[in-house]
Amino acid sequence: MINAIDALRTVTDGGTGKVSKTQYGQPTAAVSGAQEASDVSFFDALANVSMDAIETLKVGEAAAISGVSGKASAQQVAEAVMAAETTLQTTIAIRDKVVSAYQEVVRMAI
Repeated sequence: MINAIDALRTVTDGGTGKVSKTQYGQPTAAVSGAQEASDVSFFDALANVSMDAIETLKVGEAAAISGVSGKASAQQVAEAVMAAETTLQTTIAIRDKVVSAYQEVVRMAI
């Protein structure tokens, strides 16, 4: 399962196969909040959210594996799995909205 999630990374990095967590981090120059928000593209914001979701799912899966092997408490496993489940539900809801918006655009009369 973790390998399948790793495969999603190549979609967000332009196909180079290398992903730097700092690539989507804070800007180096000091800018105001309004200017900072306008400098971030939709793709960058979506990529950042996707990377965070992938990391949350990985942590949940790793916690489940640790719980099965007895290295993590039941509470830690439950918290990590619930966070991963919430992240997955949010991701599915966003996907559904994107598909719905695409279908509306396709139905538009030109």
